[in-house]
Amino acid sequence: MIIIAIGSNSISADYESSIEACEASIKMMLNQRITLVDKSSWYESVPVPISGQPNFINGVISINTNLKSYDLLLKLQAIETQMGRIRSIKNADRIIDLDLIAYNDEIIETDLLTLPHPRVVERAFVLLPISELIPEWRHPLTNLSINTMLERVKGQKIAKI
Repeated sequence: MIIIAIGSNSISADYESSIEACEASIKMMLNQRITLVDKSSWYESVPVPISGQPNFINGVISINTNLKSYDLLLKLQAIETQMGRIRSIKNADRIIDLDLIAYNDEIIETDLLTLPHPRVVERAFVLLPISELIPEWRHPLTNLSINTMLERVKGQKIAKI
C-alpha cells in the first residue's frame, strides 16, 4: 500500500481554499502515472509544531503506481513546486504539502527519502485519515497497529470536516 499525506494551510490566487488546493494536487497526481485507490475525509488540525499559522486541512490517499519510491517522491515535489510551494523556512505556511508516508513495506533511510515517514507515529492528522482508509495498516518498521499509534497521539486536536 502506497500512502501519501496531503496538507494545506495557505491560499493563493490559484486556490481559494486549502481543500481546493488539496483536491487540485490529487488531480495533478493522476496525470503522473499514479492511480487513485482511495481518499480519506478531510480533517482540520492545528500546525505541528504549534505556531501562529492558520490551521491545516489534511487527508491521505492510497495509490498505485509503477514509479519507484524515489521517483514518486520527485513527482510529489514537482507538483508542490508547480502549485506554488516555496520552501523558505522549516514548517512555514504552505499552499500544499505532499508527504510520501509509506511505499508498500519499504524501509529506506537516505538523505533524500525516509520510509516510512519518520514522523508518522507522532501525527494524529496523518494517522486518523490512514485509519479511515486502511484500518488494518501496520507501521512497516515497528509493526505497531494504526490503533496503537492513534492511542499514543490521542491528545492532539483534529476534527473531521
